[in-house]
Amino acid sequence: MNKMIKKIALLLLAVCFHVNAAFAQEKVTGLLPPAWLNDAVFYEIYPQSYYDTDGDGIGDIKGIIQKLDYVKSLGVNALWLNPLFDSPFNDAGYDIRNYYLVAPRYGTNDDLVRLFKEAHKRGIRVCLDLVPGHTSLDCEWFKQSAKREHNEYSDRYIWTPADSIKPNNKFVSNNYERPGCYMRNFFASQPALNYGFGKPDPDHPWEQAARAEGPTRNRKELFSIIDYWMSRGADGFRVDMASSLVKNDPGYIETDKLWNEIRYKLQKKYPNGILLSEWGKPNEAIKAGFTMDFMVQMGNSGFKQLFFNFDGDKIIDNCYFDLRGNGDPTIYTNNLVKYLHDIGTKGYICTPTGNHDRQRMCVGPRDTYEQLRLPFVFLFTLPTVPLIYYGDEIGMRYIWGLPVVEGSQTVINRAGSRTPMQWDNSKNAGFSDAEVSKLYLPIDQEECIPTVQKQENDPASLLSFVKQVVNIKKTHPALKPNAAIHFLLSEKGVYPLVYERFSDDEHIIVVLNPSAKAQTSCIPYSTNFHSIIPLLVSPQTQLEEKDKTLKITAPAISYGIYQLK
Repeated sequence: MNKMIKKIALLLLAVCFHVNAAFAQEKVTGLLPPAWLNDAVFYEIYPQSYYDTDGDGIGDIKGIIQKLDYVKSLGVNALWLNPLFDSPFNDAGYDIRNYYLVAPRYGTNDDLVRLFKEAHKRGIRVCLDLVPGHTSLDCEWFKQSAKREHNEYSDRYIWTPADSIKPNNKFVSNNYERPGCYMRNFFASQPALNYGFGKPDPDHPWEQAARAEGPTRNRKELFSIIDYWMSRGADGFRVDMASSLVKNDPGYIETDKLWNEIRYKLQKKYPNGILLSEWGKPNEAIKAGFTMDFMVQMGNSGFKQLFFNFDGDKIIDNCYFDLRGNGDPTIYTNNLVKYLHDIGTKGYICTPTGNHDRQRMCVGPRDTYEQLRLPFVFLFTLPTVPLIYYGDEIGMRYIWGLPVVEGSQTVINRAGSRTPMQWDNSKNAGFSDAEVSKLYLPIDQEECIPTVQKQENDPASLLSFVKQVVNIKKTHPALKPNAAIHFLLSEKGVYPLVYERFSDDEHIIVVLNPSAKAQTSCIPYSTNFHSIIPLLVSPQTQLEEKDKTLKITAPAISYGIYQLK
């Protein structure tokens, strides 16, 4: 009788969840993203490498608090912090042991709450990194799941019923009480949480439906984590591997239901809260309920063809922002236009200068401040929300040949983009008082490295230039994410790249020539205006109008932002 009652209860729970999820998905279609995103400029901080206040060689929360005035000076008004939660750090904190506890090496829960408060005093919002698809093997949930006796955590992970069943290399053999293999989500030390399968294979009994008991409990836990930190002052979350939760889900049908339900609950309780997805296809991510999605190297967005002529550490075909001048911007620009059309006013696209998972902009042949100015002009004049990866604002370089630290080796050794922030010329570039051997990663060993101290009072520095670009982005309506874009010149092997941005109040033309060769172009242009006002222009770059034609003179490695009146 008790088993029958339990089955009926679970059936009712599944039916209720299905109804609620459908209801949430319908409601989210009418939700608009928080208005503050239209004025947002994000800054990503890799906590281990930002600023160490206790001398252990690892950055911490108190260090971030101490540097908030610097962050504000950039014009930044939103932070994304990489994972701060308790972890064995086999993957730099993306293997979480306890979602409700700050890792001791960073500080305490109270320190994080204080960070929220101090950031808010300065008009800066704080988004945490949410890792919903997997945990650490050390997580208590997984330990309980690995027990032989069936318990409430048994179905919170994906297990085959016997050791002999290992369907593919995603499944990992184990030495636990429980027989069977568990599914990993990334590394073997990151077992996949069970959110069900969109199309369970009837021949695979371990593939549960998305509304089964285990997946339902994980959905509930996921919102509990979000609610816990939002109630303490967080402003939202960047969501790791956002499309990976529901397995074998053609068309992301069940994935859409899951995230739409989470988004509806989040914004109903916290109207200004956001969910920023690591998805790589904004039209799919926004449809799934996210507020914003990255447009980076994932999903063949064309980002790599713009900025990177490396595949791992191998040099491949040329990129557009390169001195040789034979790149192709069209994959990116065409995708951008398509994504903007598809998402309309339902969400935003985020365009970062870099992140903790790929080479920095300062890599290979693009290694001068002169060259680095152009990506900033480009990314900050698109109809997107820009993001600065810490250190990019001073031209920190990607460092080859570093030791693998906390799982940094994947396609590239990500350690090269995670080195300590370079503050000044003191010990360890002002990052830490620790002995060199204790540093999380080595400081850049180049003889003359860029630092904040060198650049912040130098009007000709990259840092000063970035502040100018940020200010122009924030103060001109035509450069806001909700203003329109039209590419006037974007062709394979053709320079410069030229586009216009416009709103009801303003018209702006942007010119970019990353090549080492001077370029001239004449573009038919019928919009009426009386004057051309340079907002930010490199020397000898010119934009003229005559007989409904724009004549562009773009010297080597040049840029121009012009307001039409």
